[in-house]
Amino acid sequence: MITKSALKSATIVALVVTSYITFTLVAVNFGFIQNFIFVWLRSWLIAFLLAFPSLLYVAPYIKNKFKI
Repeated sequence: MITKSALKSATIVALVVTSYITFTLVAVNFGFIQNFIFVWLRSWLIAFLLAFPSLLYVAPYIKNKFKI
């Protein structure tokens, strides 16, 4: 079962990490183009939708599997 604390932590970590990683990658790959914010937010949303469930389900599995 997912606790409230785990849900909050996963949300915050996913928001912060995906935002700065996607910002950096979009800036490096495309530069600060005219529609930079749109491209970045689109990339961020995709990354967040992948990272959030991974933090909720995959990370605990790995932690238990490898006794971390």
